[in-house]
Amino acid sequence: MPPPTGRRHGSAMPFKKAKNPKGAIKKIWYYIKMQKLALILTSIAVVIQTASVVYGTTLVGTAIDKYITVFNFKGLARFSVLLGAVYVVSAAAGWLQTRITVSVANKAMYNVRNDLFAKLQKLSLKYFDSLPHGELMSRLTNDVDNIGQALSQSIVSLISSVLSIIMTVFAMLIINPLLTLVAFLIIPTGILITKTIASRSKKLFSKQQKSLGELNGLIEETISGQKVVKIFGREKIIIDEFAKKNDELKQAGTKAQFLSSIIWPTMNSLNNLSYSLIAFAGSLLLLSGKTTITIGKISNMLIFSKQLARPINEIANLFNTLQSAIASAERVFEVIDETPEQSEGVSVADIKGRVEFKNITFGYNSNEPVLKGVSINAEPGDSVALVGPTGAGKTTIVNLLTRFYDVDEGSILVDGKDIRTLDRNSLRKSLGMVLQDTYLFSSSIKENIRYGKLSATDAEVEQAARLANVHQFIMHLPNGYDTILTDGGEGISQGQRQLISIARAILANPSVLILDEATSSIDTRTEKQIQQALLTLMSGRTSFVIAHRLSTIRDAKEILVINDGQIIERGNHDFLYNKKGFYYNLYISQFKRIAEE
Repeated sequence: MPPPTGRRHGSAMPFKKAKNPKGAIKKIWYYIKMQKLALILTSIAVVIQTASVVYGTTLVGTAIDKYITVFNFKGLARFSVLLGAVYVVSAAAGWLQTRITVSVANKAMYNVRNDLFAKLQKLSLKYFDSLPHGELMSRLTNDVDNIGQALSQSIVSLISSVLSIIMTVFAMLIINPLLTLVAFLIIPTGILITKTIASRSKKLFSKQQKSLGELNGLIEETISGQKVVKIFGREKIIIDEFAKKNDELKQAGTKAQFLSSIIWPTMNSLNNLSYSLIAFAGSLLLLSGKTTITIGKISNMLIFSKQLARPINEIANLFNTLQSAIASAERVFEVIDETPEQSEGVSVADIKGRVEFKNITFGYNSNEPVLKGVSINAEPGDSVALVGPTGAGKTTIVNLLTRFYDVDEGSILVDGKDIRTLDRNSLRKSLGMVLQDTYLFSSSIKENIRYGKLSATDAEVEQAARLANVHQFIMHLPNGYDTILTDGGEGISQGQRQLISIARAILANPSVLILDEATSSIDTRTEKQIQQALLTLMSGRTSFVIAHRLSTIRDAKEILVINDGQIIERGNHDFLYNKKGFYYNLYISQFKRIAEE
């Protein structure tokens, strides 16, 4: 489970500045701490490696005082073996901690990706309408990878650096407290500089991630809509727009990287100053003869000052990676923390198909109602056709029935029960839908049809294809039902894609059938071929048909004429035709247009 927490295509979501870096770090830690044994082993390895380095440095000072200054080369040779063994242990511990850390980071990101993808499947359609698809893809790929790289590169470094500072300071205090104080004179300045630079670079890294998400959104749109781009000759405009967004990403990345890169040379200069001060102060103490300081101990202090500088520099330098990772983490957890589409409610089965819309009012924006006081009543087995001009609200009625959105006012009843009290999943299992914009997955035709009923046998898949009059077309393909479709079925025509979608709906065997412009992209000859199959499918099922071609709904029990979010006429074809109102004019104008064509 994820940690406890409290647009359309191509539009850019306003970027929100990082609000709670500590909260993001806590959530990352949630995924890391799942691997307790690995963390314990890593900690032990870090302690061994750090202690080995500190102990090895102490041995260097001992070697200078006991062997080098008195020219005891035999003793120095024996001592060198001990020193070498210490550094071998240090190297082995370092290798172990790196190996474990990489595993921990990858496992943590594996869990993050799973939770993020799972949450995307649970979010409402309204959420997907509020973000460009490229932006969501960027969070699932780039941002998660950014966090993973930070963990694999930084988690051990951070722990090791902290332990190294503690152990080094302890060793320095034992050798000489005064020289230790000299070494620490520069540290507050370094911390202040690091904090100042880090706070500014964090904003720039956040801007960099935002620009990257926008660029991915443009790429995703352009590739998906390549035919439209080419047919309208918009290549130059798209190239210019890409260059502009790419330049914004370059500018943001350059500024962020440049500012964060200042930390290292600044800290290095301060460390060199500290090194010089320790050498000067140690020399004065040695010459005064008033302390027990030795050349070996001064050498130890100089080495320790460098060792102290290294973890401090590493921590400072980590801000480069960590700030970028925190910005990515907030973007990732912003999605994971989203409230999912609620599925709580009464589970329903064997829906008979009585559907009633009671005085429905709804708008995608609260101040712009799309439907105004709409009432519909369909008995089991009824076919209800929805007709009207584009934007009248026909598809919105379907979106409300499927609970992609919930009504603002009024209620929708299925078998006498308000659908807001029903479990969404069980409700949708009783609904079958064929959309105007069909979508096929990158899989075989067989599996695309079987998507309507995962337990279906090959024989059932073939029967559904025959009812949809797509079986012969499939059999003429080189691999028949095993033909692999790619890119949403780009290798076949739009009409053939819709036929496969109709077969998928037939296989699902729903109680309520929704056809949203299901035959709009099918030629007249093919349309006639599938009409009987659709009538067979609709028999005994409540059907809602959004019709583009009015000839396809002449047999509907009731036709609802919708305009400006209201039902302005209702009745069967003969009644509405003889009324010579809005439907009549729509019908006549369509046939006149067909005749002219």
